[in-house]
Amino acid sequence: MDIELAGATVALDGETNPIVDAVLAALRACGGTIVEATQPADILLISNPLRPGTTAQDPRFLHADARKAAVAMAERGGRIVFLVSAVAGMPMRRHPRFSMENASILAGMRTLAMEFGPKVLVNAVGFGAIEDATIISGDKAMLSHTPVGRAGSIEEAVAAVLFFCDPMNTYTTGQMLGVDGGWMAGYGRNF
Repeated sequence: MDIELAGATVALDGETNPIVDAVLAALRACGGTIVEATQPADILLISNPLRPGTTAQDPRFLHADARKAAVAMAERGGRIVFLVSAVAGMPMRRHPRFSMENASILAGMRTLAMEFGPKVLVNAVGFGAIEDATIISGDKAMLSHTPVGRAGSIEEAVAAVLFFCDPMNTYTTGQMLGVDGGWMAGYGRNF
């Protein structure tokens, strides 16, 4: 997916992983300029852990960072995109704490969208099982409950993030786009 960023500044707050690296490379290729998280940015990516069992910064701190960025963007406009696990929208029985943490991030994202719209668009991408050489997002067990029957690719994950960063997208805020092969639809679950 190609978008035209025309020098828009992009900052990352949170952890890095192969998806984040690919997103930053794609945004740079589309004309974005990567800046430090401490600098004002037109687009802020808030990267959260994508696999159960990973330790991360307290979600409250990332929410506070996102809110601070939204305040700075309020006059000129901007975009904030949270990168979360798909369990934000559908809890995973095997990982209750991870599910709860991601659901709280999703709720925080939506409050920012309500508070700072229409100038600041705030959205999330919820990743299911995404793999490169190994699973880099989600849980291998998700694959038995995925209607498309496979893990997603990094390229598919990047395309969803670019959708929210695209300057042509001016009417989407407060939403989570699930890049999970239909996992949140509940395919094959007996609960």
